Amino acid sequence: MNSSSQINFSSQIGLRQRVVELAPGFAISLVAATAASFLSEHYGAPVMLFALLLGMGLNFLATDSKCKAGIEFTARTVMRIGIALLGMRITLAQMTALGWQPIVLVITLIIITISVSIIVAKLIGFQKLFGMLTGGATAICGASAALALSVALPNHPQKEKATLFTVIGVSALSTIAMIVYPMIVQWLELSPQQAGVFLGATIHDVAQVVGAGYSMSTETGDTATVVKLMRVAMLLPVIVCAAMITRMQGVASTGKRPPLLPWFAVGFLMLACINSTGFIPAMVQGGMNELSRWCLVISICALGMKTQFKELATVGIKPILLMVGESIFLVVLVLTLMHWLF
Repeated sequence: MNSSSQINFSSQIGLRQRVVELAPGFAISLVAATAASFLSEHYGAPVMLFALLLGMGLNFLATDSKCKAGIEFTARTVMRIGIALLGMRITLAQMTALGWQPIVLVITLIIITISVSIIVAKLIGFQKLFGMLTGGATAICGASAALALSVALPNHPQKEKATLFTVIGVSALSTIAMIVYPMIVQWLELSPQQAGVFLGATIHDVAQVVGAGYSMSTETGDTATVVKLMRVAMLLPVIVCAAMITRMQGVASTGKRPPLLPWFAVGFLMLACINSTGFIPAMVQGGMNELSRWCLVISICALGMKTQFKELATVGIKPILLMVGESIFLVVLVLTLMHWLF
């Protein structure tokens, strides 16, 4: 056997061992994600919330030698894959179809909401990065944004706890918004297009935006979905800002600075560009979107396994008030911007 064959054989053995090492933790995360999806479909609550709760119920597995490596891999790498695949939801044509006003509205609300969240978080005694995490989740796309920002932000002993709390909070608030915000639309007597802009700009998660929009009318649902996808597109520049903050915090333990644009953000951008060409069949696009959803749900289960519910119970009332306040502020801000722009 020559040297190249030996290297190839050794790499195959190493890959096989790695798969065997990761399989138990990934498998239990997949089973929990399947259960979470079943419960979500039958009881109407956010799948991310069920995934977190089921994961936390299995947190004893995170210390098991057989499952630990797979759970760590799933919570980290599978999450990054899911975030990158979000790019398949977006096309430039979708964002330009409604004109310049929604684009200006989305950019403005994201900058202001995140900035105010950082300031308020600092004033009430939290780190600025926690304000960026909750503000980004509120302003962009809910749980997906919280996960993406958490990956890009500097490591901190409380980061996973803060991320889990943010995902739980934003999922619960998004469900409430799906029920309450259409009532606000009817009370304000907004037109179908205005209603779509309002719902798409204020509700946190994509699924809840779709549910609220199409419950009113097809035109409202279409507009709400496009405006929401504009917010999802803003995930990329916000991730870049978070990566810049991480670089300014110092070098990693390996002595290397983290990349300015993480690989999952590059993947997000490339897939969004490819999707904008219009050459991607609807079946492929739908399959990629479903794969993205599953990756995120599976990784949330793994993330839940790495924490304990009693730790989240110690966060106190301030973070809850911060997230509720951010949601209320977003509603007022969007209505104000709509008054000036439309």
